[in-house]
Parts: sequence; structure tokens; C-alpha cells
Amino acid sequence: MKTAQIAVLSIALGAGGIAAYLARGTDDKPQAVQPVAQLPTVEVLVAKNEIGLGQSLRTDDLQWQTWPAAAASGSFIKRGERPEATKQMAGMIARAPFIAGEPIREPKLVRADGSGFMAAILPTGMRAVSTEISAETGAGGFILPNDRVDVILTRRDKNPEKGGPDIVNSEIILPNVRVLAIDQAPKEKDGQNALVGRTVTLELKPEHAETLARARQAGTLSLALRSIADVNMAENSADEDAAPKRGASINIVRYGVQSSTTTQK
Repeated sequence: MKTAQIAVLSIALGAGGIAAYLARGTDDKPQAVQPVAQLPTVEVLVAKNEIGLGQSLRTDDLQWQTWPAAAASGSFIKRGERPEATKQMAGMIARAPFIAGEPIREPKLVRADGSGFMAAILPTGMRAVSTEISAETGAGGFILPNDRVDVILTRRDKNPEKGGPDIVNSEIILPNVRVLAIDQAPKEKDGQNALVGRTVTLELKPEHAETLARARQAGTLSLALRSIADVNMAENSADEDAAPKRGASINIVRYGVQSSTTTQK
């Protein structure tokens, strides 16, 4: 082979190698990283652990957590506005349960100021009234605190006909009532789904508390458990169905026997 041909071949091979090297170097270059937009955030006070109904808050139950500013409700407690909130919340009582990680909201808390937790969690104007129950009259023990129930009065009346059997009358006297506690348990214990007790504490208005007191002397009281869908029922709906106002005259039809009664003024 001639010297000129060898030189040309060497030059060609060298140029090819250089081109391949340059091409590989271009492929190995890292892609430019696009900048990621940072969303504005705030620190919100949340429940560090699960907090039950009637539980007194401790500083160990609370923590600050980063939260998107756009999703932070005005009712949330923000560190920039209240840096000492963990100490300020200590000692307050939960009027409703909190799950771990849930933002703390003051409407769900109350300061006891020396009162018992039951007095603290009662809404303004409401009364806590207790009455006896059994497994038969308490839905077999499946009624738990915070459930809604109907209070049913059952009584036995004498038959106006001589020798006839007594007439058993039943009626709902208080619908859609909130259960505060069963015996001394203000909340469900250890995740159990049944709680058999002998005393139930109900949340009632003063006039309904009087109705319950009279009904206890008139016959047997039973509780009918309502669907969880009724929890959000409007209060005025319950008021329309509830016991009549004092002084009002009502007609009650039971088992085909109509009677008229006037509540006490």
C-alpha cells in the first residue's frame, strides 16, 4: 500500500474517532433542571395524638405542622399569629374529638375554669339529664356517647271495658337527642362497639328535661338508636317533633284510642 493511502486512512480514522468522542460527550451532558415553584406555607397547630371527647389538653398533645397557606382556614391557629398557642391551649377541654394531625380549632375547645368536664362540654342553654336504662331499653348496648336517639315512653293503661286486657301505649316523647355518656363513660372505650350500662346521660333543653322527668314517673323509657345520617339534622327539625310547649293542648292517637291532654303550665 502506498504511503499516501495510509496517511489518508489514518486521518479518516482519527477524524471519526474525534467525532464519536464529541458526540458521546454531548449525550452525557445533564439536562437542565427546571425550577419548581415553591408554594407559600404557614405553620398550623395540630393534634399530635388522638384527643378524645372531654380530654384535657397538654402541651405534649399539640405540635406545629407545615400547611399550604392557601388551604389554611381562618379558624386554624397559625404560629406567626400566636407563637405561644401550645401553652395557651394547655388545660382546655375538648368538646369534640380530634384525630392525629387534625388542625386545632377553638370552637371545639372550652376552658373549664374549675368546673367538671361535663359542665364544660355542654353547649350554652343545654342540660345534662340522666335516666336508667337496661340492655333491653338501651338498644342492646349498641348506643355510644355522641350517638343520637329517640326517647320512647311506654305505659300501661286500664281498659275502660270491664274484664278487658290493659292497653299498652307507646309514643316518642323526645326525638333526635344526643347521648353524652353511658354510666361514667363520656367516650367509647378502647375501640369497643358496644357499651352496656345502667344509666344514660342525655343532652336536653330545660323544657325537655321536665318532659323526661315526668315521663320517668309515668311509665317505662326506652331509647331507639338513630342512623348516623341524622347527626346533621337541623335542630329546628328536632324541635318541631319534640315534646309540646307547656300550656299547649295536644291530641294523641294511640292504637285507635284518641285522648286529649294539656301539658302543665
